[in-house]
Amino acid sequence: MTAHPLLSRIESPSDLRQLSRTELKQLAVELRDFVLQTVSRTGGHLSSNLGTVELTIALHHVFQTPDDRLVWDVGHQTYPHKVLTGRRDRMGTLRQLDGLSGFPKRDESPYDAFGTAHSSTSISAALGMALGSQQKGEHRHCVAIIGDGAMTAGMAFEALNNGGMPHNGQVPNLLVVLNDNDMSISPPVGALNKHLARLMSGKFYTAAREGAKNVLRNAPPLFELARKLEEHAKGMVAPGTIFEEFGFNYVGPIDGHDLDALIPTLENLRDNKGAQFLHVVTKKGYGYKLAEADPVKYHAAAGRFDPAVGFVKPVTPPKQTFTQVFGSWLCDMAAADARLVAVTPAMREGSGMVEFHQRFPERYHDVGIAEQHAVTFAAGLACEGLRPVVAIYSTFLQRAYDQLIHDVALQNLPMVFALDRAGLVGADGATHAGAYDIAFVRCIPNMGVIAPANEAELRRALTTAFHRDHPVAVRYPRGSGAGVTPEATLDTLPWGQGEVVREATLAAGGSTPRVAILAFGTLLYPALDAAQRLDATVANMRFIKPLDTALLERLARSHDALVTVEEGCLMGGAGSAVMEALSAAGITLPVLTLGLPDHFIDHGDPAVLLSRCGLDAPGIEAAIVRRFGAPATLVTPPALAANH
Repeated sequence: MTAHPLLSRIESPSDLRQLSRTELKQLAVELRDFVLQTVSRTGGHLSSNLGTVELTIALHHVFQTPDDRLVWDVGHQTYPHKVLTGRRDRMGTLRQLDGLSGFPKRDESPYDAFGTAHSSTSISAALGMALGSQQKGEHRHCVAIIGDGAMTAGMAFEALNNGGMPHNGQVPNLLVVLNDNDMSISPPVGALNKHLARLMSGKFYTAAREGAKNVLRNAPPLFELARKLEEHAKGMVAPGTIFEEFGFNYVGPIDGHDLDALIPTLENLRDNKGAQFLHVVTKKGYGYKLAEADPVKYHAAAGRFDPAVGFVKPVTPPKQTFTQVFGSWLCDMAAADARLVAVTPAMREGSGMVEFHQRFPERYHDVGIAEQHAVTFAAGLACEGLRPVVAIYSTFLQRAYDQLIHDVALQNLPMVFALDRAGLVGADGATHAGAYDIAFVRCIPNMGVIAPANEAELRRALTTAFHRDHPVAVRYPRGSGAGVTPEATLDTLPWGQGEVVREATLAAGGSTPRVAILAFGTLLYPALDAAQRLDATVANMRFIKPLDTALLERLARSHDALVTVEEGCLMGGAGSAVMEALSAAGITLPVLTLGLPDHFIDHGDPAVLLSRCGLDAPGIEAAIVRRFGAPATLVTPPALAANH
């Protein structure tokens, strides 16, 4: 007998639709345990997925997926969905190289109706699907499941505003499910709302409501009175007035862990016409006491852990991460300069700002998942003489590109953009990779871009950026680097200057080309390893904008070829900047550019992914040898001989 006898019989949602209510409740117990056991072996998001078990079962039980569309937002709450949609036996590969994605992915399963890893997109996508089906004469249900955090973004409200209005004379059949895990319902209010949710979602209430509206429209004062009475009646037990104003029929809040409440309510809403809004309340980490007690700590597991014990601190402390260096610098810089204020779009823990929030609460601003607002809000702070530091992942700055140009750079406001997760991010994959910030930031006038090579240089780069009178982005990767301990001081870097860290012994113009490697960011270290075997010069360029053109021209005139290395997209990246500068100086010589290729790179171990992209030391060496030939002094280890 297996540990999950009922779950082992579920190969698709059609199987769970055959189960009784009692069996569905047992399925929830087994599914929750399966998710916990899986994440304890693979790592991944934990608290959010434990909280969506019953909701996932109810949705697949009520709706005819995949013909009916479920759009999950944010997608890190979809592990139960993956298990129930034919991927149970592959869950051991979750977030692993060539394995299942940690987010919905259209080419992974027909049940993944839309790729959602960045937040607040579900309502827009589900609305588009509903109208697309309507236009084609197809009858299907489209459901957006959105978390309370994702509802803080303006895009969600833009979609609500559009979704509740008539399109070609008809309000689309769209259901929005708000998965609210940031509040609680006391038992009496919960029971009352359970009863009211069934009543307000039922056919009798809906028919009576619409019939009364049609009658009272002929008497506008009475119609308005009735509308207000309905709003106030709902408002006594439910915070739904704002959604009603958008044109949605609001139902809830109800207990998102109670299948006896969820299933009949969803069935009623499924049969209703027009825009519907269901508010369910869940608990992060539900069913696992350690996660319930500390849902933030158990939001995500970086690796394996024992479910019986929970997360245990390693005996040997890991190396300091770039994020920790940023957090420490932020506190020290704030203590030294009262103008510093910090802004984050709901990434306090991820960006290393917990200590700053505790020490400087009046100078800390978490604006929610609203990247556009975060950047323009920070620009407003800068207009008042403050010095904002916007801590934002590289991938999320993409969402505020217009604000970066129009509200910050155009006005040349002094701001620091701390771009965490620059480059590849490992298990989170293509949706979260910071592959494009070099290309899309360096082309903006007034912007500076710094790519420090190690932890100590990051601290100096941040201080340098803070003291500039224009906006500067400092990009750094996830995790730890070379392990260079930062000084406690707040020293700066010489603006726009790189440095040569290794000089080749070969003379230019000889039988073997004298090569200079221009390294941007943390790839300096694999570049040094490759250069040691090739006897190449290596420059730590540090600055992508302004580029150190003096150093570049000196290296170009004293070497036979240049190689650029960056952990960013090749198109428009630092290598492109080098070639532009050489062209402007009238210098012609061979340039090999190494960086991320022109395709999306999926999840996997970062070191393996870099190796696949040819950005580890052997890959850099092999690319240089292929292009320029091997020097006579090159000693090839046996392991590499076959590759050459």
